[in-house]
Amino acid sequence: VQLQASGGGLVQAGGSLRLSCVASGRTFSRYAMGWYRQAPGKERELVAAIGWNGVNTYYTGSAKGRFTISRDNAENTVYLQMISLQPEDTAVYYCGARAWYGLMSDVTMNPGGMEYWGKGTQVTVSS
Repeated sequence: VQLQASGGGLVQAGGSLRLSCVASGRTFSRYAMGWYRQAPGKERELVAAIGWNGVNTYYTGSAKGRFTISRDNAENTVYLQMISLQPEDTAVYYCGARAWYGLMSDVTMNPGGMEYWGKGTQVTVSS
């Protein structure tokens, strides 16, 4: 499956952004999807994940209460709505896909386990 992320940009602290990731090439609903980010000099980390049918979600601590992941299987798209952005959210954001029907967690959606990646989209939050 090919993934294309978009929606990044430069925002001030407290601002919002909505990232999108469009998939093509395979049946999108077969895949659990995750949003990840990688800041300079740091490893790629999970931000949020969503199961194949959109029912099960998982958020890491920094994302809880501020970010919302959702998906539209009819549009082959997964979204990440981000509010109350802070400078520490600055990173390149990636979407990843894995053929997985189990629970969403930081273990099952670990970056090392993802099968497909899109090119990242830069999010920069100024103070």
